[in-house]
Amino acid sequence: MDRQFFAADAVEVAPRLLGAVLGLSSPEGTVRLRITEVEAYMGLGSSGRYDPGSHSKDRKTPRNASMFLDPGHAYVYFSYGMHFALNLVCSPAGIASGVLVRSGEIIEGLQLARERRLHKRPEGTNPATLVERDLARGPGNLATALGITRPQHDGLDLLAAPFIVEEPIGVPDAIACGPRVGVAGIAGGPEFPWRFWIPGNRTVSAFKPGRNAPRA
Repeated sequence: MDRQFFAADAVEVAPRLLGAVLGLSSPEGTVRLRITEVEAYMGLGSSGRYDPGSHSKDRKTPRNASMFLDPGHAYVYFSYGMHFALNLVCSPAGIASGVLVRSGEIIEGLQLARERRLHKRPEGTNPATLVERDLARGPGNLATALGITRPQHDGLDLLAAPFIVEEPIGVPDAIACGPRVGVAGIAGGPEFPWRFWIPGNRTVSAFKPGRNAPRA
């Protein structure tokens, strides 16, 4: 996969990422997964309607600065004071749009991903309760399984080590779209059907509406 792949805006890039391989190498080993669920966010300078759900909707800040980099970079943020989340930066430099990687199916480094997930659970957790389907199900779990943190990976080039990004393994038979998960207000409603997923895939996260988000 090359930088041109990410040069379009996030809404266009997001569904094309389904089935793509995303991985990360570290001293502990390499974990790779097949992307099964994503969400697009359109920020400052992007085309189309104003997206109140984007971190970069109004201005550039120290927190969201990576969203304004060249396409094909990582924007990592800390969510709810609990976990990290990975976005793949799209659009030309200076325009903020990105794709949140929500869920994936582990295809390499299964044991390492499991160990990382268990490490974040309460001591004494039965490993049998963490089934393979859930290892990278949801953006926080996905980042944990890959070993992604904001201090280490925010702003890095996705097209260079330690990241691994490869074109989709085949084309999904179908692609579903709908409102984004847990996004408050109008940005989490049917006017922004910018969540894309492979229907029927067990690793896709469950939909939960955001606070005061309108229903279809």
